[in-house]
Amino acid sequence: MKPDEQQFCPVYASIELLQEKWNLHIIRALLGGPMGFNDLGRAVGANPSTLAQRLERLEATGVVERTVHSVMPPRTSYALTCAGRALQDVIDAIDRWGNEHLKNAVEAKRTRASAGA
Repeated sequence: MKPDEQQFCPVYASIELLQEKWNLHIIRALLGGPMGFNDLGRAVGANPSTLAQRLERLEATGVVERTVHSVMPPRTSYALTCAGRALQDVIDAIDRWGNEHLKNAVEAKRTRASAGA
């Protein structure tokens, strides 16, 4: 069966969206509330071109909404939609898992690296 003929898999589709570089960082930053483009760029560390691409993709999938404010100069802000806010549980689950299963390994690696330096 060709990939385009396969049945929709929600796990695969979700992972495809969330694994794209910067997407989880953007979502996590916006969980704190709406942000302007430049503030969001500083918060996640993505270059403006990449950030614009990721925001367009997240907007197209219904995770992020863009609002253009009619002030001079025009200002754009980004916020999570209901679907985007629903990712809070996913972020929290990843946070718990990382603290339970990765924290000690990462700290041990840092200790070894600083001891060898």
